[in-house]
Amino acid sequence: MSFSVGIVGLPNVGKSTLFKALTRKEVNIADYPFTTIDPNVGIVAVPDERLKKIAEVIKPEKITPTIIEFVDIAGLVKNAHQGEGLGNQFLAQIRNCDAILEVLKCFGDNINPKEDMKTVEIEFEMKDKQSKEEENLLSKKPIIYIINTDGKTQCRIPGLNYLEMNLKDEEEILNLNEEEIKELGIKSKLDQLIVNCYTILDLITFYTITGGKETRAWTLKKGSNAPTAGGMVHSDFEEKFIKADLIPWQELVEAGGWKEAREKGKIKTVGRDHVVENGDVIEFKI
Repeated sequence: MSFSVGIVGLPNVGKSTLFKALTRKEVNIADYPFTTIDPNVGIVAVPDERLKKIAEVIKPEKITPTIIEFVDIAGLVKNAHQGEGLGNQFLAQIRNCDAILEVLKCFGDNINPKEDMKTVEIEFEMKDKQSKEEENLLSKKPIIYIINTDGKTQCRIPGLNYLEMNLKDEEEILNLNEEEIKELGIKSKLDQLIVNCYTILDLITFYTITGGKETRAWTLKKGSNAPTAGGMVHSDFEEKFIKADLIPWQELVEAGGWKEAREKGKIKTVGRDHVVENGDVIEFKI
């Protein structure tokens, strides 16, 4: 199961550029509205130093990070809820996402992102009024705001929690090697953004080591129990769950491996009611 984040905003604010930088996937980008009619979908690995450290002691054949799905949705315009600019189609696509990443432009002729924010907010609210569902409302979805800046324009939005990014720089970084990036003094904020998305969705990570063959990270809703975590790995681990052996990732790394941790009495056996903690390394028993 993957969680999805919809990239939204008015036309030409940098949504497709951000999507390309996130996914390293070529998309059709042009300086006019509705370039993106069908949503582009990209799978992005969640940056995770813990996974690397676990792999260093387990030495697996394969390392698999957990992921988030990003959906590049075409630009919204005023009266999108009435169908303007294929608006109904785009709003329906946003409804399928778990969270929203709203891109606001703050340079050139766009120096007041609050007006753009209001336009999007109204469209969400009006679309929700048309909806017969009480759940999955657009206006209730968690939102992360990205201010797309040119690095020169001063953009301050009091009371708004946002991440400022130069999306043109982020796109250029894709074509540079590490030495060139260091030389130019450019630093990407993409990892920070991905982690922010993971956090706003109230997700945690747990790990499996599959007998030393594969060290893998898994996404789980905070507060979930051990059988639910097992179901992320395989349906049998939830349906036929008996117990699970687990250890916090730091203790596994300090012990030097699963076998060593067991010998030191660090592995704990838990039942169905155990709530999985962020960073647990788990072996499910059926």
